[in-house]
Amino acid sequence: MLTRIIAIVSIASLVIVSCENDEAKINALFTKKLGVDEAVNIESFMSQGGHMKAKLTAPLMLRYQDTGSRIVLPKTLHVDFYDSTLNIESRLDAFYASYFENRNIINLKDSIRVYNIKGDTLFCNELNWDQALGRFSTDKPVRIHTVDMIMFGEGLSAPQDFKTFDMYKITNSVLRVKE
Repeated sequence: MLTRIIAIVSIASLVIVSCENDEAKINALFTKKLGVDEAVNIESFMSQGGHMKAKLTAPLMLRYQDTGSRIVLPKTLHVDFYDSTLNIESRLDAFYASYFENRNIINLKDSIRVYNIKGDTLFCNELNWDQALGRFSTDKPVRIHTVDMIMFGEGLSAPQDFKTFDMYKITNSVLRVKE
């Protein structure tokens, strides 16, 4: 009987000694994890008042659902902007974009190019696109190529059709001479 009690006490003490919890693992069970949705080969149509305004395509989209829902397009994007008759009036290409759904503004970064049907092209590395106003803006360096001129400056505001633009500070310009 004594050997039986000794065996039970030995097994019980072994179980108690071997039950050690890693505090980091326990804390990980109770921490809030960030929800991330991932989608590939995105094609999104944007409209206002029932009229199609733009078509966005991107190879990868990440949607983060933390304090405010945000969307990140980390591997390039392309947008075609349409007029009222669904003809393309301008295009946009960028390597990166982030969008906070509650602000309705898309922040574009890295090798941005916006061009219109006239052939005018905007080059910059940071640009904000306000979807509600249908405008682009930046306070960073920009370069614009037109048919007869190349302009360099800092800061710009333009409608998303890019038919006109206001450059805040022109730092240089070069006239193109036709041969």
